[in-house]
Order: sequence, then structure tokens, then C-alpha cells
Amino acid sequence: MEIYAVIMAGGVGSRFWPRSKEKKPKQLIRIFGDNTMIQDTVKRLDGLVKKENIFVITNKIQKLRVIEQLPEVPKENIIDEPFGKNTAACIGLASVLIKPKNNEAVIITLPSDHLIQDEDGFRNCLSSAAKFAFDSKGLVTIGITPNRPETGYGYIQFDENNVEKNIYKVLTFAEKPNVATARRFLESGDFLWNSGIFIWRTDVILEQIKKFLPDLYDGLTKIEKAAGTNDFEKELVQVYGQLKSVSIDYGVMEKSDIVYLTKADFYWNDVGNWDAVYEISEKNEEGNAIVGDVYATNTFGSYIFSPRKFSAVIGVENLIVINTNESLLICHRNNAQDVRQVVDYLKMNKRTELV
Repeated sequence: MEIYAVIMAGGVGSRFWPRSKEKKPKQLIRIFGDNTMIQDTVKRLDGLVKKENIFVITNKIQKLRVIEQLPEVPKENIIDEPFGKNTAACIGLASVLIKPKNNEAVIITLPSDHLIQDEDGFRNCLSSAAKFAFDSKGLVTIGITPNRPETGYGYIQFDENNVEKNIYKVLTFAEKPNVATARRFLESGDFLWNSGIFIWRTDVILEQIKKFLPDLYDGLTKIEKAAGTNDFEKELVQVYGQLKSVSIDYGVMEKSDIVYLTKADFYWNDVGNWDAVYEISEKNEEGNAIVGDVYATNTFGSYIFSPRKFSAVIGVENLIVINTNESLLICHRNNAQDVRQVVDYLKMNKRTELV
């Protein structure tokens, strides 16, 4: 059994403005520790996936930075999509590029910008899931046991009678719920958070795409034929221009009857906004997480980032303060999800130098 990894790294991370920008988004900046998030994603695959078996799907704007940050990954394995067409196209593209190398290879597909602790537990979980995916020819996802009624994640309902040790049949996928529904999911005990991490064989995922997304499959077939030729880039642009944008969850996982999950036994956080960073960060006695040159007094429960400018913060609480060379963000932690509205505003007003 040979294992490949596909790292999805084309997002812009607009909720992490002003640090995250199109040319250097969330996955390419240092939020925790000395490594960027994508560097940590590659590092935690050590011992499970060979470097030559790692593929990164990104875009033209970010490709050079990805190459710079991941010198251990072969350049030819860093693929730029001509247009963002959601996860089904991204996963399909990687699959047809891996297919000639090993059509029965197990592919671990994962985002580039999640925080995962207990890396040994993570690798053990993926290894077991990969073995099951290879033997069963099933589609496997990793579910996270919820500890709160979270409305920012999708949920997965599973049959509590396990197929084998820590492998369960998936019953339904649920979109991001409202608070009442999230509470019901939490109380039921048979719903897990959808981590967005998938494990499957190359041939199996392509068969499922052919079954449920035939137009995408036809386009992927054209790309596969052009791979390794001078026409590859031209064909890629032409095919992608005609594709519908659809997620792998909606396009395949919700429709397939061969979907399973394994429960994560490691800490996971998708780090979706600045408030999530605050929650994870180390805090002082006043409950503040401070990065940089900051004077804070009579200030509580806040995340303050100001490494290049001196910032004074006085008499406030529960704020996010991000002070960069070009921009300053101040918002209540409860409004951290709304930061993307700033990016929308800047784009609408053609302030491209700030996004």
C-alpha cells in the first residue's frame, strides 16, 4: 500500500485580514510558532508520506511562495489551478495526476491551514484509516468529537455500531447548523464535526466522481490525457473554465453509499478566525494574548498583535487588535467572523494594495 497526500492550499483566508492577503494568505503566514501553517501540515506527515508523494494544489498568485516555503516537496508536485472551482475539482485534478503513478494508491486529502496537536496520534489515525480505505475501497473521513454547539462547522452523523475498530458507517452530512440544531447535534451523541480530511484510493475517488459528477470526470479525463505534454496548461485552463464550482462534500460524499468515518483521537482546530487564535494562544493573568511591542493596562480577554509598531491598549476588553505596517484592525472577539466584510469592502472600492 502506497500513500500519497494532497494538500489543498488555494484559499485566501479573508477572516485573517490584515495579516492574510491574496499573495500571502493564512496558510503561508506564521500564526503559531516558527513555521507557517502549510509547513506544519507537511511536517506532520513525516514518517507516513514520502516527500515525493506529497502534492500541493494552490493558485498562480501563491505558487512561488509555496515553492519557497516547501523546498522538500518536488516543484512538479506543486500545481496551480487556473481558477478556484472548490474542492471537487481540486481533488479530482490531483487524483488524475497521481493515477499514472499508482492507480490504487491511498490519497490523504487535507487542508493546509489547520492546527493539529499530538502528531503521533494524528499519524496513527491516518495510517489506520488508510489501511481500511485500501482494503474496503471505501471513502473515509475524520470526524471530530464536538465539545460545544458550534455553528461554524459542518456535521457528520454516523451509525454507532462500528464496522471495525474506530470505523463507522456515515449516515448523513449536515451543513453548518443554527445554534438550536447544533445543540441538538451535540446532545444526540451521534454527530461529529466534519474535519475536511479525507482518505481514499485513487481509483475509488475517480469512480465516485464519474458516478456523481460526470461532467467533472469528463474534464478530468481531458486533463489526464494532456498531462506531461506541451498542451497541459492550455487544456487545464480550458477545462477549468467550463467546470461548475462544487465541493467534494456536496458533490460526492453526501450521495455515496460507501462513506465511513474514523473518530479523531488528537486535538484539531480549523483556526477559522482571530477569535480561534485567541482561544488557542497562551494568555497572561488578564486573559490577554499579546504578540509584539505592546503596552496593555486595564485590558482583559483580548488578542493584540503588533510586532512592528508600538501599540498601547487601555481600558478595553474582548477585543482583537491586529496592527501591521499597512493596516489596523480593531474588532470585538464576537465579531471575528465579520472581518471578511472588510476584504469585500476593499475589493469593491478597488483598494487592491490592502488585500
